[in-house]
Amino acid sequence: MNGIIHSSWIEIIFLLGFQSPYNIRYLIFFLFLVIFCLTICGNLLIITLVSHSKSLHSPMYFFLSQLSISDILLISDILPNTLHAVLLKETILSFAGCITQLYFFALSETSECLLLIVMSYDRYLAVCRPLHYSLAMNFQFCGKLIITCWILSVFTGLIVIFTIVQLKFCGPNVIDHFFCDLVPIIQLSCSDITNLVLETTILNFVFAVIPFCIIIVSYVYIIVTIFKIPSITGRQKVFSTCSSHLTVVCIFYGTIVCVYLVPSKVDSWNFSKFLSLLYTAGTPLVNPMIYSLRNKDLKNAVVKIFNHDLGLLLGQYKNVY
Repeated sequence: MNGIIHSSWIEIIFLLGFQSPYNIRYLIFFLFLVIFCLTICGNLLIITLVSHSKSLHSPMYFFLSQLSISDILLISDILPNTLHAVLLKETILSFAGCITQLYFFALSETSECLLLIVMSYDRYLAVCRPLHYSLAMNFQFCGKLIITCWILSVFTGLIVIFTIVQLKFCGPNVIDHFFCDLVPIIQLSCSDITNLVLETTILNFVFAVIPFCIIIVSYVYIIVTIFKIPSITGRQKVFSTCSSHLTVVCIFYGTIVCVYLVPSKVDSWNFSKFLSLLYTAGTPLVNPMIYSLRNKDLKNAVVKIFNHDLGLLLGQYKNVY
């Protein structure tokens, strides 16, 4: 398994996953399984609420539903293989399967960055340009923004994958990680990766750093506008419409910064795995919780749907008896 593969293409890749003690392996498996189920159910709930509740037919919730789709895509790409690796201490993927996992990971991460900047623009218009909000954020414009986000995400992932498959992979076929991330994959290559590193650096700058800077600038304007509101109640009400999004931004970018900018001297693979787990599994889990716990509209939509379904159930019960 640890031998050198003397070819230009590795047929299979061993993912070592989490090297956990045997006596807690099933506990970790159960924990990951619960996280996976809660994440899928939570994000599906938001998509369902936004689709069926007329009170949630607004740009902010439309963008939120797209963020939930991105979260479902991310965790569905990562956790199933991770669950397998926890039980067996390693999992085997074909090289094509590993590259496919990397592609959908890049797609979902890019889409999340772009959706967060779209959502920040929505909050900027709502707070700083309220008179122009309904005119600017019409259905057609929102649709164009979402389509643009997904198209850019699809092609960004394809660019990275196309460059990777041009490399020769003649090194060990073992990745000490729980999913096929970019850095572990290119470490298996025996080709010159200078162009790939430059390419990914540019893409990260364009689709991660620039969006983050724009989000920061938009919130500076939002905070300045909020402080101009004379009443404290008014300030709190306006800020509450932005707090959920701001919290999600901090968690998402905070974990990414920790993973990729942590000093190498204090870094270790186990610590990197833990940090990677935070933004591949933790972020998709907490996103729906943050919006659900902080948003009265979503709570009211859940209550309405529950009362409606309960009323239908009681009506059928009365008709039967």
